[in-house]
Amino acid sequence: MAEQLLEIADELYALPLPDFTPARDAKAKELKGTDLAKDVKALKKPSLAGWVVNLLVRHEAEQVDQLLQVGAALRAAQESMSGDELRQLTRQRRQVTAAVTTQARRLARENGQKVTEAVAAQVEATLTAAMVDEDCGKAVRSGMLLTALEATGVDAVDLDRAVALPDALGFVATTRDAAPTKPELHVVPDPDRDEKALAAAREALEAAEEELTEATSAYDEAAQALSDLEARSMQVQAEIDELKRKIAELEETGDEVDDEIAEAEEARDEAQAAVTEATEARDAAAKALAKLEK
Repeated sequence: MAEQLLEIADELYALPLPDFTPARDAKAKELKGTDLAKDVKALKKPSLAGWVVNLLVRHEAEQVDQLLQVGAALRAAQESMSGDELRQLTRQRRQVTAAVTTQARRLARENGQKVTEAVAAQVEATLTAAMVDEDCGKAVRSGMLLTALEATGVDAVDLDRAVALPDALGFVATTRDAAPTKPELHVVPDPDRDEKALAAAREALEAAEEELTEATSAYDEAAQALSDLEARSMQVQAEIDELKRKIAELEETGDEVDDEIAEAEEARDEAQAAVTEATEARDAAAKALAKLEK
């Protein structure tokens, strides 16, 4: 029964977001009277960020697998890396997740869903979590995410409420190309269909490569701007520290001058008293002399 439930969930979470709830309820009604009905009815609608990641997994499975493989390699390598190497690793990881997030936004737009910057940030955080945490990677690859993920690579992530089913971890979502077609539809063969599909695929690849190039260029510019600002910040801080040192020296000198002023005022007052005393003595001597001369 668990396997059948996973298959049903796999189909439901591959649907356009507005179709999920009515399709789930219809499936539960179809299964009424069976053990599966209650479990199907309990499946929760994913958040927009969760749905975008699920969409990416099904449409760009190879790219997602490569991202997870890079994440596994980086996790294995980072234990022996220096601080500078780890910072470089973080920048590379951000570049990869930013590029894949751009691809996910394009897919969502093509499937009728606008992705805001806030949702895109959640998608990128989820992809980052998939790279730094193995279990998060399994949750992403299941295609049954309910919500965005966050992981530091240090603490374990609670995935109980992040995926539709506990058995989803380890399950691999069915890709778009592998999705079953509806048997009741009868398509009239189009002799140009393969050529049109090939042309469309080439255009889609070209558009994706252009978006990736633009995203990479924007990232490089932002990273360079950040590096320049960090260098400027260090320079400004050094200048501030030097000014603080000079201010401290000037304040110390000011205190010393104040002490010298106080001493000079005291010496001046003493000299003034001596001048007054000497003047009085001279006047008295002059008077005495004048009397004697008479």
